[in-house]
Amino acid sequence: MTRVLVPAGALGLGYDRKALERGVANHPDIIAVDGGSTDSGPSYLGRGMSKYSRASTKAEWRELMQARLAAGVPLVIGTAGTCGADSTVDWLLEITREIATEDGLHVRVATLKSAQPKARVKAAMAEGKLHPLPAAPDISEAVIDSCTNIVALAGAEQITAALATGADIVIAGRTTDTAIIAALPIERGDHAGAAWHGAKVGECGALATTHPNSGVIQIDFDATGFTVEPMALEAAATPYTVSAHMLYENSDPFILHEPGGHLDVTRSEYHAIDPRRVRVEGSDWVPGRYTVKLEGARVVGYQTVGLAVIRERRYVRHAREWAADVQARVTEKIVTRMGLAPESFHLEMRLIGMDATLGALENRTELPVEVGIMGILTCPTAEQAAEAGKILNPYLLHHPLTEDEPMPTFAFPFSPAEMQRGALYEFCLNHVMELDDPMSAFVLELHEVGHG
Repeated sequence: MTRVLVPAGALGLGYDRKALERGVANHPDIIAVDGGSTDSGPSYLGRGMSKYSRASTKAEWRELMQARLAAGVPLVIGTAGTCGADSTVDWLLEITREIATEDGLHVRVATLKSAQPKARVKAAMAEGKLHPLPAAPDISEAVIDSCTNIVALAGAEQITAALATGADIVIAGRTTDTAIIAALPIERGDHAGAAWHGAKVGECGALATTHPNSGVIQIDFDATGFTVEPMALEAAATPYTVSAHMLYENSDPFILHEPGGHLDVTRSEYHAIDPRRVRVEGSDWVPGRYTVKLEGARVVGYQTVGLAVIRERRYVRHAREWAADVQARVTEKIVTRMGLAPESFHLEMRLIGMDATLGALENRTELPVEVGIMGILTCPTAEQAAEAGKILNPYLLHHPLTEDEPMPTFAFPFSPAEMQRGALYEFCLNHVMELDDPMSAFVLELHEVGHG
C-alpha cells in the first residue's frame, strides 16, 4: 500500500494547516503538490515566470519542507512556478536554498527540467514524430523558432527517475497534473489503473470533496484500487464528489490520456466506506505509444490598455454605440496617422460591467449604474502600442455620444490613463512528441542544499 498526501491544488493557493498536520500524522509515503498549469494563459510560459507571489510561495513551501521533515518522506512538486519552464524550476530551487539556509537544514534536491530545445522539436517534426492534438494550430519551423519557451509534460517515468536518486525534494518542471501522485504507487507495484485514477481525483487536493477549499487530501493505493479521505474534519469524500472529478478539465469523463497510455474508468465502481471516505476499484490502465504533450508560447504583439468610467445615465444606456463609435474613429486615425495597415493591429473595446465577461453570451439585461470602458490595443511593436494608446486617450475622456451636444468628461481611474502591458503571448503548440526513451527529453540534476 502507498499513501500519498496532497496538501493543496497548487502551491500558493493556501490550505488548512490543521488538516496538513493530520495528514503528516497519518504517516504518508510521499507528499505531492502541483505548482501550476495553463489555466492563467500563455504569458507565464511565454515569460518563464510564476504567477504566484514569491512571498506566498516561500511561506507555503517552507511549511511543506517542514512537513516533509516531520514525515521523513520525499516532497515532490510538479509544474514548478506555474508554467514549469527551466527558469521557474531554478526560481523554486533558489527559494529552497534560502529556506534550507535560514532553517539550518541540509536537503538533497533533484530538479527535473522539461524545456525542449527548438532543434529537438524540429527534428521530431521532420521525422514524423510530432502529432497535432484536436484543434491544434498549424506549425512550421518558423513557428517553433518564434517560441520563447517550449516544455514537455513529464509523466510517471520521469518522476520515478527523480525519486530513485534518493532526493528529499523533487522540483519538477512541466508535468501532467497526475504524474507526481501516480509515480510512486506505480513504482511500488500498486494497481496501475488505480494509481492514475486516484491521481486524477487528487490532483486538485480537496476539490473532489464537499469542502473543496480545505485543500488537504489523502489517497491510499493498493493492489486492487484506491481510497480517498480528506484531512479537514468538516470535509467528506462521497461517490458523487469523487466520480465527478473525471469531468474536471477533461473532455471525456471516462478516458484520460497520459504519457505511455490512457486511463479508462468505464468499469470503475465507487463505494462509500463511511461518511467521509470513498473506495474505488475497477479502473483500467491501457498501455500505448509513449508520447509527451508539448506546450509552447510566443510573442504575437504588444499591448496598451486604456480605461475610463462613464456614469451619466444616457451614456450608460448607449455605451455600446459609444464604444463602437470610438473604436471606428480611433482605428481610422491609427491607419491614417501612424501608417499601420488595418490587419496589423487590433483595437478591442470592452465594457466592464456590461458584457465584459461573457460578451455575446450575456443574458442579463438590467442597466448598471456605471460602465467601465476598456480599450485594448495590440500592435506589432511596443512603441506602436504606446502611440496608438495616446490616440485612444482623448476619446475615452471626452468623446460625445452625438455630434450636436457638449463635450462630456468621463473619469480616468488613474493618470496616465493608459497602461503598457508589454508583450502579448499566445499558445502555439498543442502537439504530442513520440519518445523512444522517456528520459530523452528531460534533464535530471542533483543539488545539495543548505548546511552540511
